Amino acid sequence: MVQQVILGLLILHGPLSLYAVQRHFQQGVSLFYSASFGSIQRALKQLAALGYATVTDAASDARGTKPYTVTDAGRQAWRDWMVSPVAGADAETTMLARVFFLGLLHPQERGPVVDALRSRIDTDLTELETVALSIDAGAIPAQYADVFRFQRATLDYGIRSHRLARDWLEDLR
Repeated sequence: MVQQVILGLLILHGPLSLYAVQRHFQQGVSLFYSASFGSIQRALKQLAALGYATVTDAASDARGTKPYTVTDAGRQAWRDWMVSPVAGADAETTMLARVFFLGLLHPQERGPVVDALRSRIDTDLTELETVALSIDAGAIPAQYADVFRFQRATLDYGIRSHRLARDWLEDLR
């Protein structure tokens, strides 16, 4: 996802040097997603290799920073990511990244993105609630009662956080 976040930053603030991209991570993106200097550097090189960004070879200032600029192909790749279904295990981070950049999409595209995020949250919430029902229906041996209490609390946290995310997305919609 680091590539998509960087493309979003290049669209929003570009052109940007490696150091400027890192600064934008530190000043906002890191609230929901962190990336090391090395992973940002690798991602920028990959974006350039894919044709999603261009880099100016000539040093643009005394420090020798080279600005990266998003290409039309990069804009399209970013847009495709924004409107695609949420896949993978880290749905919360993906959701927050997409909401962070939602204002860059055309207003007519924003609602369907929020709806897709909400759909993923609803699916995950249903799965968590099903697990809770199954676990709560079982008998817990007395020697595991203390352990179970805290394990069940983590499941409850997941359920509550998904409900909060669902309500938050509904408000955003």
